[in-house]
This record gives sequence, structure tokens and C-alpha cells, in this order.
Amino acid sequence: MKAATVSQLKKELQYKNQEQLLELCLRLSKFKKENKELLTYLLFEADNEAGYVDTVKEEMDGLFSEINTNSYFYIKKSIRKILRTLKKYIRYSGNKATEVELLLYFCQKMNEFKPPIRRNTTLTNLYERQLLFIEKKIVLLHEDLQYDYGAVLYELRT
Repeated sequence: MKAATVSQLKKELQYKNQEQLLELCLRLSKFKKENKELLTYLLFEADNEAGYVDTVKEEMDGLFSEINTNSYFYIKKSIRKILRTLKKYIRYSGNKATEVELLLYFCQKMNEFKPPIRRNTTLTNLYERQLLFIEKKIVLLHEDLQYDYGAVLYELRT
């Protein structure tokens, strides 16, 4: 996700009422480094969560394609970086369903990755920790989503 320019943010903020601006600013104050990215999400992406998820998935695809596969050392560093970036985007959203969907997609990308992550203990452990984390988050969702995401989680475990 690219951050909007200051002028674009200023123009969009002019259309918000005082109460909305106050809410945006309070939420913005919780973050330091990523203020512009968070404000971009709140102003442009929050109304279209599905589009936001697709944007993050596309970025994740690009990051996975850029991984240096010469050694597992570089693969581990890159995958950890992707996960950090993903967690940041999840924090912006605050939506549990979005969190589960993006983490499931991350695990699917790791599962499909070549060379296989199963050959490296660290990557396997990272993968398993994410699956456990997803399992805990799925319980908090609506029953229909629990079933859908549970089926995907089951496929990833086998």
C-alpha cells in the first residue's frame, strides 16, 4: 500500500466533520512511524475492506516473488520481513476477519514456496506458530466465517 501525498490527505480531510476528524486523530496518535499509511487506510481503504485485502495480497505476492532463494538464511530474513509488514497492515485494519484472511494467505504462500519450508526447522516453526495463532483467532469470528476459514486451515495443516 502506498501512502497518499500530504496534499491528497489534506483534501480528503476537508470533507470530514469535526467528530470524524477527532476520531481519526486519536487513532492516529497510537502510531508513530506509519502515520501516513494509517491515515491513508482510514481515509481511502476503510470503506472497502475487500479492496484493501486484495491490495495487501498483491503486495505480499510481490514480496514473495522477490525472495532470494540462494540460502535458507535469506529466505528466513525475507519471510520474517513480510510477516512484520503484514502484521502492520493487520493493525491498521483492526478487523478480525481481515486478520485471519491475510494470515491464511501468508501461510498458503509459505506452503507453496519453493524450496520447501519443511526443510528448515525455523521456517517450519514460524509456519506452525502462525497456524496456531490463526486457529485462536478463528474462534472469535462469526460461525459462517469460522467454517470457511476452518476449512482453509484444515487444508494447510494436511
